[in-house]
Amino acid sequence: MRQTPAQRHLQTKLAMIASATAPAGGELQGSAYQLMLAQLAEHRRALKDIQSVERKIEAKRAFLPVYDAWIDGALAGGTGAQDQVLTTVLVWHIDAGNYHRAIEIAQYAVTHDLAPPDQYDRNLGTILIDEFATAALTGKMGRDDARQLLPLILFGTKDLDAPDQARAKLHKAFGFAVIGKAGSADVDFDKVSIDEARLALEHLQRALALFEQVGVKKDIERLERRLNKPETPPAP
Repeated sequence: MRQTPAQRHLQTKLAMIASATAPAGGELQGSAYQLMLAQLAEHRRALKDIQSVERKIEAKRAFLPVYDAWIDGALAGGTGAQDQVLTTVLVWHIDAGNYHRAIEIAQYAVTHDLAPPDQYDRNLGTILIDEFATAALTGKMGRDDARQLLPLILFGTKDLDAPDQARAKLHKAFGFAVIGKAGSADVDFDKVSIDEARLALEHLQRALALFEQVGVKKDIERLERRLNKPETPPAP
């Protein structure tokens, strides 16, 4: 159901109050939070009845606006209390392709060391690394977004514990984004600039050091050959 401006404003204020008064590290309390949890449980049940991944994503896109005002309030007034609504919605935004909104929420969640919802078997850092890398490598995330957002994930999760294989995938994703490679599409390495080749090579080499089977050896070889060629001057 679409919320009125007054309802959104009230929900934002309630989230700010609940988040600001909760002890850091503890779980949010109060009737407003319980209502949001009830709404979340209802949406989860609806998602559980959907078999198609594509339709699940469409449903999440439809559900997400219901939580926008709550998230805005939590981000504005939060002291770092555990908020299952916020962490669940963070993952749903990634699934729905709302990467900038996901980053906004992720920065708060990482800063306050929030735990992901119980149904996820990965910690928050691994979820962010895995999901953003996968989105970029499969082409779901555009090159411009990947070049802008993946460094934020790289930097924001650098001190978090995550499997080397996942972090290797993230370095691979950023290296590929730099040279414009996504999905099964190939790249004309002769058109990659020297600066791009150097940056991409740095991240692909780091990916290989973390996980040998990450699948970047041929790309490293092609980048090294590119760096041994002079830059092609622009046409007059």
